[in-house]
Order: sequence, then C-alpha cells, then structure tokens
Amino acid sequence: MRPAHATQKASLSQELEAWLAGSEERTLGGFVDSFGHKSFALLLVVLLGVAALPVPTAGAGHVCAFLAVLLGLQLIAGREQVWLPSSWRRRELAALRHQRFTAALLGLIRRLERRARPRFGFLFGRRLSDVVFGLLVIGGSAAAFVAPPFTGLDTLPSLGVLIVSLGVLFEDPGIVWAGAAIGIIGVAVEFLLGAVAVHSLATLV
Repeated sequence: MRPAHATQKASLSQELEAWLAGSEERTLGGFVDSFGHKSFALLLVVLLGVAALPVPTAGAGHVCAFLAVLLGLQLIAGREQVWLPSSWRRRELAALRHQRFTAALLGLIRRLERRARPRFGFLFGRRLSDVVFGLLVIGGSAAAFVAPPFTGLDTLPSLGVLIVSLGVLFEDPGIVWAGAAIGIIGVAVEFLLGAVAVHSLATLV
C-alpha cells in the first residue's frame, strides 16, 4: 500500500506554486494548457488579482478586466476550456513575473483554502451554474473596467470576481456568495460615487 501522503492531491496553491517554479513559459496559452478545466476560474483569479490586490498596476488592471469580460462571455456560451486567438496564446502573463504580486495572490489563495468547505458539488460544473458564474464575472469585471484610473473603485468589483472564482474552484457556495456580496457592494459604491460626482458637476454648471 502506498503511504497516504504519496496519493494526497495537491492543493490549488501548491499547483500554482509548482507551475510558477517550473520551466513552462509564463504565457496565456501555457497557463491554459497546464490547468485545463480549471483554467477559466484560475485565469480569472490571476487577471482580477491585478486590480484587486494592493500592488501598483500602471493601468494593467483595466486590460485584465477587459480580458475577464471575454472569459465571462465564453462561460455563458458554454465553452468547457478557455479559447484564445493564437496571437494571444503567446502573450506573457506579465503579472506573474512580479514576486510581490505572486506572493500576495498565493497568500490570499492559501487563506481561503484553509477556510474552504467543499459542499454541494453538484451545483458546480453545470450549464446553469456556468452561466451564473459568467454573469457575475461580466458584471464585476465590467464595473472594474469602467472605474476611473487611480481611484481605487475597481478594487472591490475585482476582488468580488476573484473570490467568486476561488469559490468555484473550491466548490464552496459560501465563498461564492461572499465574493458576490463584495462585488455587489463594490458596484454600488462605484455607482453612488459616480452619481454624486455627476450631480456635483451639474450644480457647478
């Protein structure tokens, strides 16, 4: 009989850490090929992490939010694996070159891993659940994309999508609901502050 630790499945953080330490190129195509069916949610974690985590993005967060919207559309369309144009497959995941970013991202994943309680697995991986997941991704990512640069208003919507994606990976509805709540709060704050700014400008005219 093989010892228990030899057959123990690697955790998500361990899989990502192993990929980062490996010899694979840090490209979008290499990422998708390596993580297969997990690549939708895990790629969303990486993309939205750029805007959600407290690290400088230099405008990259808006590009990542746009890519996340495209992933959400693919989920709604029923794709089982991420589709990328050949030119995009060769693009580097530049954020993963930065040690501060990867350390913060892995730290967040590990914290949620310790709290995750996989349950109601039958809710995940279904056509309807993928559509709901896609709608949540599009809503939060679109809000992050339209947020004015350097305001920080993209943080909560991005963090919401990131946590929803981790909840899907961990098959934990509680984490999914928490992420959805954070995203909704972020969208509401962005909308309210935008309305206040428009009203203030209107009174000055």
